[in-house]
Amino acid sequence: MLERAEIVKALLEESANPALHRALLQTLLPGIVSVCRQLRFGDGIIVDPSETLTMALGLASELLTDWSGQSRQYAAPDILSALRGRLRRQLLKEKAALRAQSYFEPGDEPASEASSLLTRLTSFQGSEYERLARLTFARVFEGRSLRELAGEDHSAPGSLQAELQHFAIRHLI
Repeated sequence: MLERAEIVKALLEESANPALHRALLQTLLPGIVSVCRQLRFGDGIIVDPSETLTMALGLASELLTDWSGQSRQYAAPDILSALRGRLRRQLLKEKAALRAQSYFEPGDEPASEASSLLTRLTSFQGSEYERLARLTFARVFEGRSLRELAGEDHSAPGSLQAELQHFAIRHLI
């Protein structure tokens, strides 16, 4: 038991190396799944449990990057505890975004005519914002649901909504 703790501690200390970062992430995978299970895979918030696991893996990777080089005697339990807190906060944000989204989703109608918005959106072709412009077009002019677009974009509806809002405020208004 102590040998395993020392191995995880050493991996964390050297996790700036991408191969060791990945090895540590793979070592923690059963614990990461357990954290997701404790949070019921975001049941009632996230439709697909694999999306919660994907979110947890991303958060765990960020956590390992943040803690890289640190020496922690109980590295694995510390990492998993911190992950549980971050994942819980992320799920609560998703829940709030889902609640806010439900207020707007049913009555959204597609735009019926071309506008300066359409011109503005087409101006983003080939730019770093092309993806967001394409998704905004689908949402506004095709009347597609946020949930449908998020599924095609492989993102969470709440995260996509926040990203689209930020894009609109920053570049369209």
